[in-house]
Amino acid sequence: MGLLFRWLLRLAAGLIALAVAAVALVYYLASQSLPDYDQTQEVAGLTAPVEIVRDTHNVPHIFGASDPDVFFGLGYAHAQDRLWQMTMLRRTVQGRLSEVFGPRTVAIDRLLRRLDLARLAQQSVSAQDAYTTAALKAYAAGVNARLAEINDEALGRGAPEMFLFNAPVAPWQPADSLAIIKLMGLQLSGHLEEEVLRARTSLMLGDPARLVDILPDAPGTGTAALPEYAQLFPGLPRYAAGRDTPHDPLMPLPRRGLAGASNAWAAAPSRSASGGTLLANDPHLGFAAPSTWYLARLELANGGVIGGTIPGMPAVLLGRSERLGWGLTSSYMDDQDLFVERLNPDNPEEYLTPDGYKTFESRPSIIEIKGAAPITLTLRWTENGPVLPGSVYDLETITPPGHVMSLGWTMLDARDTSMSAALALINAGTVQEAIRASEAYVGPSQNLTLADRETVALKMVGAVPRRDPRHQSQGRLPAQGWRAENRWQGRMPYASNPEFVSPVGGILGNTNNKLLERPFPNHVSFVWGDTQRVTRWQKLMQSREVHTRDGFIEAQLDPVSPAARTLLPLIGADLWFTGEAAPEGTPERQRQIALSLLAEWNGEMSEHLPEPLIYAAWVRALQKRLITDELGPLADEYKQVEPLFIERVFRDIDGASVWCDIRQSAPRETCTEIARLALDDALVWIGDRYGSALESLRWGDAHQATHDHPVLGEVPVLRYFVNIRQSTSGGDHTLQRGRTSGEDPDPFRNVHGAGYRGVYDFADPDSSVFVISTGQSGHFLSRYYDDQAQLWRRGEYIPMSLDADLARAAAVGVTRLLPAPE
Repeated sequence: MGLLFRWLLRLAAGLIALAVAAVALVYYLASQSLPDYDQTQEVAGLTAPVEIVRDTHNVPHIFGASDPDVFFGLGYAHAQDRLWQMTMLRRTVQGRLSEVFGPRTVAIDRLLRRLDLARLAQQSVSAQDAYTTAALKAYAAGVNARLAEINDEALGRGAPEMFLFNAPVAPWQPADSLAIIKLMGLQLSGHLEEEVLRARTSLMLGDPARLVDILPDAPGTGTAALPEYAQLFPGLPRYAAGRDTPHDPLMPLPRRGLAGASNAWAAAPSRSASGGTLLANDPHLGFAAPSTWYLARLELANGGVIGGTIPGMPAVLLGRSERLGWGLTSSYMDDQDLFVERLNPDNPEEYLTPDGYKTFESRPSIIEIKGAAPITLTLRWTENGPVLPGSVYDLETITPPGHVMSLGWTMLDARDTSMSAALALINAGTVQEAIRASEAYVGPSQNLTLADRETVALKMVGAVPRRDPRHQSQGRLPAQGWRAENRWQGRMPYASNPEFVSPVGGILGNTNNKLLERPFPNHVSFVWGDTQRVTRWQKLMQSREVHTRDGFIEAQLDPVSPAARTLLPLIGADLWFTGEAAPEGTPERQRQIALSLLAEWNGEMSEHLPEPLIYAAWVRALQKRLITDELGPLADEYKQVEPLFIERVFRDIDGASVWCDIRQSAPRETCTEIARLALDDALVWIGDRYGSALESLRWGDAHQATHDHPVLGEVPVLRYFVNIRQSTSGGDHTLQRGRTSGEDPDPFRNVHGAGYRGVYDFADPDSSVFVISTGQSGHFLSRYYDDQAQLWRRGEYIPMSLDADLARAAAVGVTRLLPAPE
């Protein structure tokens, strides 16, 4: 027995030693790719030495003898810190993920191949101006210099992910940077899904007049009546079940409510306590580790520029120089239309046009799949755009037999000069120069908020489709592609894009809210990204005569929900303080406690309070009860709460209270009854998930920001090292926006928000501040992988200074790149 015990002990010790050795080996291999920030390298492609000074937070300050050399340095720095992220973006837009991930990503590759963004980007290279062409080539050379260094010195393949998903990394090309702009446009596009959902909902609703309830227009002048989708395409089933496939984090198509969003506002000197202009910006994107954003400073011939970049692109997309600041918010301009194309019944390779049947433009495309046989696609284009697969947003459910769907989209442009516009913007010195420079910008359409030392302005930039006033659906539903009045007729002139310069009140801003009211086809959009945050922003801006940098920071971090303040008095109007105190432990008592808490609440979505969780669970359960019997399984597509819908129902606007009645039941239910039942549903759900002690609940336990690694985030054990989870305040409709997922089992996970925050004060530019949501490095063993995450969570910032001496004084490393001898 003793002998057996000794051998078992030896075996266990051996296994432990092997495990320790394996961990040590993995750590050693992974750590090899950690960049050395304090070194001198000879590299090909430079004309003169470049210096990359890494400040305390690992923000590179890049100095060179010429602008191309500075862009070379940016490419090198991006590849040092975010090589895996860059290669993933490139593979995604090229439709080549399956070469690495196998069958899992075939659907993504199919879509991206059909959109053909990589080929369009390649064609756009020749459309750039000389300055941009030089910048793109130099940036690509900088990336490739880092790749050469990795190969020559065996630096762990450049990123730890490369060991798990080993695949060759091709040299970077100028077209790759242009393709990433188009990929970002796809991630920010929401109109495609809105058209599909509107069509599916139109088919499902028995009363077409109710469509405006569940898909309401932003407040303002109403929209003229539209045809019912079934009238455009008779014979379609009233409802067809969708695929209900889980969302892959690698899929660039956004889920509804998770396309682009953002905040930006500016104050003229007359409204600034310091006497200089102020600008604040926090663009909202899906959270990930690492963040989409990467902070950098470029010392160009026109002066220093500092702000947020996206690895893969040689541009400071939002930030400031000494003279000018710029911020971006998604404009929600309607830049996409779906066209239903009729196939020739005698020849399915032809489709109907206003001039008769024409042959599809088509070509084959082979998708290589790791661990499986390759597949060959036939890519087809019509005059309106590429033909999409029926799986995209369940297009097949609204496509009539004998037809296919094609997509019109402004970013399907082979002469896209958006990069030239972005680089012209960072060299602009005044608001007017910036507005002129942005004329070349195609997409994704943005509201550009600007501030120079004297002036503030907002200009919508991006190509706007010119639609015929006779368009059947006004671009809100898929339309018959063979009718001339439904087709695009070029672009609107840039001068017609909304523009606001030096407003009388001295304050301007945008929270993705409706900018203006124009009749179709000059309307900009019918779908806007916000109807709630803007009301809180207006209150904060109007409550003070003058503003400060710290006041703008306060506004960025404001957690008060105007939606909660509006909805609670409506849905609880007949429930507050009714009846005697119920016995402890009963559902009635739980309801009374919940209502008592909410009655004293001011709508602040603080992570430390119970009321935000009770409110959020209540309105979610309420919307589900209101729409399920009308929409059936389609109700699952409405994952986020729409405050305007609930408000319409409880105010009975145009008879909207009919949603409260359950059609399948004999009695006629009132809205008060449905509100009470929904509150009970919410409390049961909360009890099952978080316990019955309502006073002890914390919103932050449910509203955790999920900065997850898109590939390694679900790997057992490893996920604890690569994912960044944080308790957060805010919510769907707060200025400190933390958009919830809406998906079980964690519907209130914070998945979409401000990955970058910046506030710029032109009375003292070097007092400006910024921060990103994770850290500069994409390497999970780096101390800079998550060093800004806690600052971001606490609402803190880091200095945004162009003082070179300050950067050098606390540098964590200085990289010197020298031209290699020829």
